[in-house]
Amino acid sequence: MTQLYNAGLTVLTQLADAIGQISEADFRKPSPALSNATIGQHLRHTLEFFVCLEQGYENGIVNYDKRQHDKAIENDKFVALGIINKVLDFVNQKPADKRMVMEVGYMHDSDECVLVETNFMRELTYNIEHAVHHMAIMKIGIREVAPDTVIPKSFGVAVSTLRYREEVVTSS
Repeated sequence: MTQLYNAGLTVLTQLADAIGQISEADFRKPSPALSNATIGQHLRHTLEFFVCLEQGYENGIVNYDKRQHDKAIENDKFVALGIINKVLDFVNQKPADKRMVMEVGYMHDSDECVLVETNFMRELTYNIEHAVHHMAIMKIGIREVAPDTVIPKSFGVAVSTLRYREEVVTSS
């Protein structure tokens, strides 16, 4: 389980490091490569999944559909960095694994939810994978709107892909 906590801390720290380098204007600047979405919008979306997991931990129910869509997170990089630090604190506490229920609804014309049995570690894993996916998208936008930002090669790349790339290099 330690590696899941460490992976969560790594992606959150990488996000904080990258966002810390980006100007407020670039954080909010629409990126044509991202269909005019902003780095801030992708970051907000990513962070709110972690926030939902943290908020649902105590009662054992997580519902990602009930995200706040907080415009302050996507428009103010310092608010976003504060949320990253809050989530880092939560993950750093290494919450115990426990049974949870995920509420999800896929009917556009209904609020009815399906209840899916899950657990905290499964949801933390999902949040890490979701973050890596959005980090890959953010990397495209960062390179476009804030090209001087220094981001590690591992930013937005799955660990399995990093391992594969290393294998290819060593076997060449």
